[in-house]
Amino acid sequence: MTEQDEKRIAVDVGEEETGRRLDRVLADHMEDFSRNRLKALIIEGQVTCDDETIKDPSTKVKQGARYVVALPAPIPAEPAPQDIPLDIVFEDDDVIVINKPVGMVVHPAPGHGDGTLVNALLHHCGASLAGIGGVMRPGIVHRIDKDTSGLLVAAKNDKAHKALASQFSSHTIERAYLALIRGAPRPLLGTIGAALIRATGNRKKVTVARDPARGGARAAITHYKVLKRFGPEGNPVISLIECRLETGRTHQIRVHMSHSGYPLVGDRLYGPGLSLISVKGENPQITRVQAAIHRFRRQALHAYILGFAHPSSSEQLRFEIGLPADMKDLISTLELL
Repeated sequence: MTEQDEKRIAVDVGEEETGRRLDRVLADHMEDFSRNRLKALIIEGQVTCDDETIKDPSTKVKQGARYVVALPAPIPAEPAPQDIPLDIVFEDDDVIVINKPVGMVVHPAPGHGDGTLVNALLHHCGASLAGIGGVMRPGIVHRIDKDTSGLLVAAKNDKAHKALASQFSSHTIERAYLALIRGAPRPLLGTIGAALIRATGNRKKVTVARDPARGGARAAITHYKVLKRFGPEGNPVISLIECRLETGRTHQIRVHMSHSGYPLVGDRLYGPGLSLISVKGENPQITRVQAAIHRFRRQALHAYILGFAHPSSSEQLRFEIGLPADMKDLISTLELL
């Protein structure tokens, strides 16, 4: 349980968290702060337990203990333009479409104050930004996870921002993703319509809501299609699938596929402990394949299609981008199965 006011956040340790590192427990409860930021606060003496200051991030927490994190007064700051290379797929006076690389955060947030897509767009667009809400900034109407690659559109003026936001709200945007998952779903073409909600034990996670009518639960619909299967006939161990979204919830594809029993390859948050695969029969290449899967350190997810009506001309635009190198390389290795 976490309680928050303007200056402090109190974190109560649950039974399942006993014996874990303090910085990790705080990071699980305080999703708006990176673990590095929380480690720094601990070292600075900003964390107490029973009025005793704790300065060691590796301190093992005890069940029932309450740790209070004092937050220094925030320093007002605007994202600064940064000269960061961008893979630009399309750009005009209204919009810009980017092929976002793995590892890039979309918008500045605690723990990610710079090096983001917004910082890069501010530098690249410069005077071509007419402003969003009276501020010279790009209009971000959708996001993809830091470790998900692929297509993303940003608005360069208020008119474009409003038009794109309306299309996302009415679900008329075309969005398709490619993903590598464990196993092979049956049927090979289907829809997952489970509502999603923030997990109570780990605020960084999203989970399927047991009660879709519960406050905070949001409808989520994912259509999937199996494109290719890797492994012995009748016992595929990995599949390449296409996912199309009707809704754009946080971690939607990752949670829906994991909940269905087919977590994404490399997804440490929703598919832990799945670094190895099992293949029946003899295959001299299995060790090489297992090693390649184990080395894949991010969710194997790529936003490869994006389509929308242009904010000014209403022309239907559609963009498609190929897989990044790491997913291509993994698929090449999977072909050995």
